Order: sequence, then structure tokens, then C-alpha cells
Amino acid sequence: MIIPINNKLFFGTAGIPLSTPERNTLNGLSYLNSLGLEGMELEFVRAVNISKDKTPEIKQTASKYHLHLTCHAPYFINLNSFNPKIISASKQRIIQSARIAWLCGATSVAFHAAYYLKADSSKVYTIVKKEVKEIINFLKDEGVKIWLRPETTGKETQWGNVSEIIRLSEELEQVQPCIDFAHLYARSIGKINQQQDFSNILNEVEKKLGAEALKNMHIHLSGIFHGEKGERYHLPLKESKFNYSAVLKSLKEYNCRGIVICESPLIESDALLMQKEYHSL
Repeated sequence: MIIPINNKLFFGTAGIPLSTPERNTLNGLSYLNSLGLEGMELEFVRAVNISKDKTPEIKQTASKYHLHLTCHAPYFINLNSFNPKIISASKQRIIQSARIAWLCGATSVAFHAAYYLKADSSKVYTIVKKEVKEIINFLKDEGVKIWLRPETTGKETQWGNVSEIIRLSEELEQVQPCIDFAHLYARSIGKINQQQDFSNILNEVEKKLGAEALKNMHIHLSGIFHGEKGERYHLPLKESKFNYSAVLKSLKEYNCRGIVICESPLIESDALLMQKEYHSL
């Protein structure tokens, strides 16, 4: 799969902006354009909520406004479950998300891949790789050309630290990372929170996946609250101790391109805040 080289770093919202008049996907896209934002993540977090017959109009509207679309697959995914039915259902949720997102014109689908369930991390990696490879083969057979984006996770109990995500992207085609910097801050119990920390992550991406990967980023940012075991809940940017400004500086330093999706509870206002701050650097 050829990596598209993006010409800028886009900023968008995780879902339909909250202040959209008559909230639906099409109105949300139009409203994003009026705000000056540049993209949206289709949120399939509980279910794939866009039907196939709606996808052409969504694709056309996003193209009309030059908006960059991504999607987030449902949260109910665990490719390392003890129950084969849960693994099968998890794969189908990723596949259906990818199908619909691709028809909408989205470039990538983010998902939380698995839980360790107290198993050895290397064993879980092998299982996740096997299941994701099967998903890729299925999508290839259907002609669905979209990036699968396993996301860095916010708790140590969840599969998906930086090294695991990057390694999977090295070893499987059609896979690239979704880097959620707020999750990494929470996962580290606040230890990863300086510009050098974030630059080190981008350096690892570049070193292992090549400079092209930095031109094809899918990033999540939000304020976040963590406890002793990691992520608890998202917060508005200004209400969090997470140093999002340092992330923006690192993205600028490495000339990253792609899209930054704001997952703050104030999705459009915080997306605009990040966009303004980034372009002021």
C-alpha cells in the first residue's frame, strides 16, 4: 500500500461538533468548514452508525470542503479474548468500520486492539498480529484500501504501547500507528509529559517506519485525567496537566503531516485552540 504524502497537518474533531445546528454527519461537515477546521473522525465507538447508502453523500461533502476523514472503530474490541466468539466479533467490527469509512472517503480506521489479560506481552503481540493480518487479507479481497491504525492505549492492562504499535506497523502492510499522546501520558502516570519525551516518540516512528510515516500521521490529543493505573477520563485541554503544547512543538519540530483529532469534551473549541497554537509556532 502506498503511503500518501500529506502537504500539511490538519486539525479536526472526534465526531460531529457539539455546536452543530441539527447535529448529523453532513451538517457536521458543513459546520466544520465554517469553523475553519479541516477534518473529522467518524465515531463508531458503540456501533457503525452510518449506512452504506449514506456514504456517497458524505464522501462528496467532505471532498467539497477539502476535509480529511478518519474513523474510530467500536470500543468493544479484544483480539486477545479467551472467547473465540469475541475475537470473531471484534474482527467484524474493525472490518465493517473499515468498509464504511473507506466508502465515506476516510483514510484510516483507529481501534483499541486488545487487553493483555495477564498474559505475556510477546504472546499477546503474536495473537494480535495474526488477527490483524487476517483482517488485512479480508479487506484486500474486498478491495478496501484504508489504513488500519492500532492506537496507543492509556492503561498498562491494554495492549498498545509505542513499541508494540510501531513493530506491528513495521511487520504488516496496510498498518500505521495512531499515536494518542494523551494516552501515553496517562499510561506513564504522568512521566511522559515533556517536549523531549514526545520528540523521542516521533524519532522512534521515523527511525523504524521511515520519514514517510511522519507525513502520514494519525494523532489523538485531548486533556486527560489519570489515576495510579493509567487513564481515567478525558478533560478539556486547559483543565488537564497533560502538556499538549509540548506535543504541538514536537510535531512542528519534526514537520509532521496528517491529522490531529481532538478528543477533548470540548471537541471543536479545543481543536481550534490547538490549530491556532500550532500555526503560531
